[in-house]
Amino acid sequence: MKNVLFNFISKYISLTEDEKNAIDSLDMFRSVKKGTILLEEGQKSKESYFVLKGCLRAYYIIDGEEKTTAFYTEMDALTPHCVVNKAPSQYFISCTEDSIILISNSDIEVEINSKFPKFDTMCRMLSEELLAKERINFDEFKTSSPEQRYLNLIQKRPDLIQRVPQHQLASYLGIKPQSLSRLRARIMEKKS
Repeated sequence: MKNVLFNFISKYISLTEDEKNAIDSLDMFRSVKKGTILLEEGQKSKESYFVLKGCLRAYYIIDGEEKTTAFYTEMDALTPHCVVNKAPSQYFISCTEDSIILISNSDIEVEINSKFPKFDTMCRMLSEELLAKERINFDEFKTSSPEQRYLNLIQKRPDLIQRVPQHQLASYLGIKPQSLSRLRARIMEKKS
């Protein structure tokens, strides 16, 4: 899994053997079982996550109902809002599959960035990319119908359809599971 991470990093910066060894020595890789809750509503945390293998889900519980806002799969990074604003989390993060993740915290990041300034540059580039991606996703969600959201999902993230339970997928699309079933049937009818 280290090589997967190093290949990802190499898209942004080149690493020396010393830098690779420094990352490796931090012991940040974790295997996490499906169903594990990494962050709970009301909890404070300094941890950020990078998915090497598996799937994480961010969700709120509103009036007793889970509202999924995001899925994070291979090569996705996630820094919960509570890490940045140092307030209790307003949402949950859990594993929807057995996962291998890199868990970092703000103390480790400060240490690495001070020893190796180019990591700060890489983090800034990655943050800008993620912010742009989140903005595009938000705009698409707000301006599209449930059918368009589902078709976008099929086009951009088809793996989620097989990896995620239907009720979580429906919540992510902003509809009820029954509506998702009808939507799928309608789409299949159009294709026939």
